[in-house]
Amino acid sequence: MVAAVFKQKCLKTAANRRVLILISMKILIYLHGFRSSSQSHKALALGAALRALSSDWEYITPDLSFDPDIAFAQIDALMLRCQKSDLTLVGSSLGGYYAQVCAEAAGCRAVLLNPSLAPWDSLLEQVGPQTAFYGDRESFTFTNEHLAALHKRNVPVVTAPENFLVVVEMGDELLDHRATLTKFADSPQIAVAGGNHDLASFPSHIGAILRHAGLSVT
Repeated sequence: MVAAVFKQKCLKTAANRRVLILISMKILIYLHGFRSSSQSHKALALGAALRALSSDWEYITPDLSFDPDIAFAQIDALMLRCQKSDLTLVGSSLGGYYAQVCAEAAGCRAVLLNPSLAPWDSLLEQVGPQTAFYGDRESFTFTNEHLAALHKRNVPVVTAPENFLVVVEMGDELLDHRATLTKFADSPQIAVAGGNHDLASFPSHIGAILRHAGLSVT
C-alpha cells in the first residue's frame, strides 16, 4: 500500500485523552527542464503563489539529475510519499516529458508547460559537454545513452486526457506546439500566440495551474 503524506494534529477527546489525527496533504511537484534547476523562475513563481495563498499544500522542487534513469528514480521516490489523488506534477520542457510519463503511470494529475514530448529528438544537438544554468553551474556530459533512456520511457498514447492541463506558447522556438496540442487534443489546453520556449506568459497561468491541481483560487 502506498503511504500518503500526512500532517499530524493532536485533539483531546471527551475523556481528555490526546488522540493523533492524520490529515492527508496535497502535494505539488515541479519538474524543471534540461540544464535547469529548482531555482528556475517558474519554480520560484509557483512557490511564491502558494505562499501568497497561505496554502498548506506541500510544494516540492527537486533538482533532477541530467541522467534520465536517475531523474525518473528521483521522481518515483517522491511520488511514493503520497496518494496519487493528492498529487499533481508540473513539468516544463524536459520536465514536461517526465511529468507526462510519470502521471500516465500513476494516474495522477499533471500540468505540461511547453513540454518536450520527444526529447530524444529535441535534445539530439545537446549531446556532449554541458553546463547547468543555475547554482554551482555543474558541468556534465550528455550522451546518446541518455537519449536512449528517454526514448525507452515514451508513452505514445494518452489514456486519461482529463488528468492533463497543457500550456503552450505558439512562438516556442525549440519545440513544435502543434504536436503537443494534437497529442493532448482531448485535454484542457491553453495555447498562447507568440511567446517563446521559456513560456513568457507563465505568471498569467498560475491560477489555472493551481485550479487544475485542485486548489481553490479566485
